Amino acid sequence: MHIRAFILIFPLVLLSCNDGTPAIENKGHLMIIGGGQRTQEIMQRTVELAGGVESRFLIIPQASSEPLETALYQQKDILSYGAGEVSFLMLDSANVDSLAHIQSVRNATAIFFSGGDQSRLTRLLLETQLLEEINTLYREGGLISGTSAGAAIQSELMITGEEFLNTDEDRPFNTIAPNNIETVQGFGFVTEAIIDQHHIKRRRNNRVLSAVLENPELLGIGIDESTAILVNPERSFEVIGDATVIIYDARHAQNIRMDRENNFAADQISVHLLMHGDLFSLITGKRIL
Repeated sequence: MHIRAFILIFPLVLLSCNDGTPAIENKGHLMIIGGGQRTQEIMQRTVELAGGVESRFLIIPQASSEPLETALYQQKDILSYGAGEVSFLMLDSANVDSLAHIQSVRNATAIFFSGGDQSRLTRLLLETQLLEEINTLYREGGLISGTSAGAAIQSELMITGEEFLNTDEDRPFNTIAPNNIETVQGFGFVTEAIIDQHHIKRRRNNRVLSAVLENPELLGIGIDESTAILVNPERSFEVIGDATVIIYDARHAQNIRMDRENNFAADQISVHLLMHGDLFSLITGKRIL
């Protein structure tokens, strides 16, 4: 068995230390960017976490409808912040698990997922060896970053952006209701929450509230444009950027119910509005003072 394959399995059994405290399963960091213009601080922190001048970024641009143009733009941008090496993969279903691509991930210190349509990424990468290698990179201390669609795919349960019930394209997500928001399997770097992006600018609170009321064991994290969360190995995150992050917590909600028009209602939902510099625990669901 290849050593990387062994490492992929081994940390999953390290659920607690000898003293009963939780063990850190993933040693890496996540820089999850809500879309829009990426601020200088977000990008500088991203490059620093990846190793600065020693960093080796690998862009995965297949969420974009124009992946080559997107990759070239992001390559130039990341290099401008002092990254050491920045390359990208031109993936399709036939070559996704090629030895060359696997080796590119093994050589990287950071992965950057571009914006676009997150479903393109999940259709291409789920259940592939390439995604297993990306997970291994994260567990061993690498950086996983992404913007817009590249943010959405980082949660285990992913919002696709599609609706089942509402067919009014001029009024998207115009209810807080069950069985309307399409969710699918994401990449699972964040297991405690559902990630949403462009959140405040595009008024997406209805879809996140609907999703967390259908999945009340999960937090909802709405990240606005020009804003990011930096998730640390101990499962807390720092807000970085020009706008805000909204946390929706229905884990202790009571009396979740529907009215005769299929609208959700619930008691005691918690909402946190976080700004630049705030720290928040994904475990406790509270801001860290």
